[in-house]
Amino acid sequence: MVKPHDFLPTHASLHGYQSKLDSALTKLKANKIMQRIWDHDHSVWQPDPDEILNRLGWLHSPEQMLTQRQRIKTLVEAVRAEGYTQALLLGMGGSSLAPEVFRKVFGVRAGFLDLSVLDSTDPDAILEHAQRLDVAHTLFLVATKSGGTVETLSFFKYFYNRAVAEVGEPEAGAHFVAITDLGSALVGLAQRHHFRTTFLNDPNVGGRYAALSYFGLVPAALVGVDLKTLLKRSVSAVHNAAERADNAGVRLGAVLGTLAEAGRDKLTLSSSPSLAALGPWVEQLVAESTGKAGKGILPVTGERLAAPSVYGDDRLFVYLHLEGEATPEAALEALCEAGHPLVRIGLRDRYDLGVEFFRWELATAVAGHLLAINPFDQPDVEASKTLARKLVADYAQTGTLPDVEAAGLDAEALNAFLAQARPGDYVALQAYVHPTDETDAALQALRTCLQQRLHLATTVGYGPRFLHSTGQLHKGDSGRGLFVQLTSDAVQDVAIPDEAGSPSSSLSFGVLKAAQALGDRRALLRVGRRVLHVHLGTEVDTGLRRLLEAVDS
Repeated sequence: MVKPHDFLPTHASLHGYQSKLDSALTKLKANKIMQRIWDHDHSVWQPDPDEILNRLGWLHSPEQMLTQRQRIKTLVEAVRAEGYTQALLLGMGGSSLAPEVFRKVFGVRAGFLDLSVLDSTDPDAILEHAQRLDVAHTLFLVATKSGGTVETLSFFKYFYNRAVAEVGEPEAGAHFVAITDLGSALVGLAQRHHFRTTFLNDPNVGGRYAALSYFGLVPAALVGVDLKTLLKRSVSAVHNAAERADNAGVRLGAVLGTLAEAGRDKLTLSSSPSLAALGPWVEQLVAESTGKAGKGILPVTGERLAAPSVYGDDRLFVYLHLEGEATPEAALEALCEAGHPLVRIGLRDRYDLGVEFFRWELATAVAGHLLAINPFDQPDVEASKTLARKLVADYAQTGTLPDVEAAGLDAEALNAFLAQARPGDYVALQAYVHPTDETDAALQALRTCLQQRLHLATTVGYGPRFLHSTGQLHKGDSGRGLFVQLTSDAVQDVAIPDEAGSPSSSLSFGVLKAAQALGDRRALLRVGRRVLHVHLGTEVDTGLRRLLEAVDS
């Protein structure tokens, strides 16, 4: 039996909110919330059991996956022996974010596969991966819980055809592995195209709670993560939570929920440099789980720590520290002295990620209880998808997308839009562009300038990736967002095969991305959100610099 983990202590400086936290913890204990969660009592969250009882499998994933390590190990040993050196995960949201954490935090162990993640429908991003991969030595992971995610299936069809062209149809299927739920459309697809293997995940594990399931662990093993060590840490966290009503997960959840109710609903995450990739995973988990019914906790990741005067009174700071790495003590102490609530979470080494994944899942579930919402559904996510599907269907009939109006790259339009900002708002940059290091830097410069000027929280998301993480919160929260949608034209478009193995195509990635952007913009406007659309053409970084000049003028 795995003993409960000896956690590094978590320190919280909550100032005037401590009494509210103490009261919330007392009520959680009196109402036996932890026991009821382990009993799968749906009334912890809502009277209706739909999308709750079939979403609690994450409570048991670590222990279940300990028994499945050998199957994953067998795959990894086989592809290494056959000379595979690269892996590309094709997925979105809950299927892609945990693998990205493992790759960026652990790196690649000598002799294992160099994993990258494709979660962008931008044609230039597709071509970037296609041109750098040695397909003959690449394993493709097709990861989708539903089996019907349009982006993932489009990626598969494109790269399957590439594999056929490189290694021939009889060998192409051996380069693909499916990770999905039992009964999904991907199961049949994998059989028809002779995938190497298919991993069937527990269907009771929701996508954003799937880090410690096949969706996260197969990619982790391919880069050389020791699953036994990782999962034993996770199981110890599970036992800790099961045995103690006052545990690390429930305390963090109580902080998140209590401070959000008190107006501190901008969860601002900062970390040791090597843990930075954990932020986007937490962002999806918290945003998609809590942003609904006019409520929400907005995770703010990647924002550089600034002087206390830059922040409003809507912030909760959480700093994740890896033992042995330097901390920005002066900046953290200044925030604390200025009265901002601050939580510090320590990890003794990278394998404590197994603890953090479970801690944050449990914390999000507890925060959902305190906010009186269902943290396992996503009622507004489908709105953008439905509108995008209609636009794609119309394109198939007419050959064109509707004309769209966009603001020019001038100070007047942007400043008029930003003039709507109110205290407690946030600015979300939604970038339907090719993700590159240069564009990352330009977007960070723009958000920093916006933060300094407006003293508001800022977020940055690449589309359509963010639709699977913060898209729910954008439409389901109390309407505090100002959304700057940035679109672009690809230097070269890329056709999406109608069927895997077929050369025919009636849709391109460029059209799909444009339809997704337009669909999301319409979905935001339908629920009364404030949106500014700026089209950057093919010169994305030049356009971002002009926007920065407009903000800074």
